[in-house]
Amino acid sequence: MIQVNHLQKEFRIHQARAGLGGAFRDLFSREYKTVKAVDDLSFSVEEGEMFALIGENGAGKSTTIKMLTGILNPSGGEIVINGFVPQKQREDYVRSIGVVFGQRSQLWWDLSPLESFRLLKSVYKVEEHEGQRWLDRLIEELDIGSFVSQPVRKLSLGQRMRCEVAAALIHKPRLLFLDEPTVGLDVLVKQKIREFLRNLNDTEHMTILLTTHDVTDIEALCKRVLVMDKGKLIFDGLLENLKEKWGNGTEVAFQFKKRTSAEELRTVLGELPCEIIRENDFALRVKVSRSQEMLPFVLSTVMASFDISDVKIMEASTEDIVRNIYSTDSEVVSHG
Repeated sequence: MIQVNHLQKEFRIHQARAGLGGAFRDLFSREYKTVKAVDDLSFSVEEGEMFALIGENGAGKSTTIKMLTGILNPSGGEIVINGFVPQKQREDYVRSIGVVFGQRSQLWWDLSPLESFRLLKSVYKVEEHEGQRWLDRLIEELDIGSFVSQPVRKLSLGQRMRCEVAAALIHKPRLLFLDEPTVGLDVLVKQKIREFLRNLNDTEHMTILLTTHDVTDIEALCKRVLVMDKGKLIFDGLLENLKEKWGNGTEVAFQFKKRTSAEELRTVLGELPCEIIRENDFALRVKVSRSQEMLPFVLSTVMASFDISDVKIMEASTEDIVRNIYSTDSEVVSHG
């Protein structure tokens, strides 16, 4: 569905000289520097995949999305999506994609969403009977029927966002781009949008690309994650492999019935590479790395050797992992 090879995007940025004299010289001759917003990006996506593109502000995500949607022309490399080259076959390509930008609206402010939908149907030349059945389904599944006839300016952010998603899907695209779709929304609305997207992916086999800062979106929707940093792809793989690479491992907190020292626990676990942290006389934590699959061994060994009153397993959250990624300089890593 998506094939991206050695994608590059460079911007020439005017560098202002210091002081009044510098400003005067800038009137006659300007100094520019070239900034690489996207640097040699390559990846491919199969039809029906739901995946997330994440990265800090300035990592190159938005520039990448704008090139993939045909808004920006690349400086180098190639993009082929659903058989189209976005920059060359713009009109036909746009009919095969849907786009939701969390910060920009495609609904007319003074019209009702329903009227906007009618206009979009004629813009995309949607067949009347089939188009109406599809729109009825969108209205029902996104639960927007009670306010779809009110002017957009009177809707809450959550109501408007659900209508934005419906508007992007009016023409039943093969590929949906969602750029920060749940920003500023409350938990219930986020949940509704996520359920709808999962269902859409299941029933229509629609390919969905999500960029987000909300890690719960990623965990709820995507198996595969692409991480960008300074214009480069530093990770492309499964969410669980991302946790393995940048997670802090897994911690198991044991509550003992009798006083137990870290030394006693170490004796039982032997040479196992793990860290033991003492909370108090009755509580110890064991930190193990996830990739070595040591968790079952630690649990069975400790529970067979001591009287345990409680056990808690704490895995690194995706939020911690994203923080870890941003605080380290990393080379590109690919996990299938």
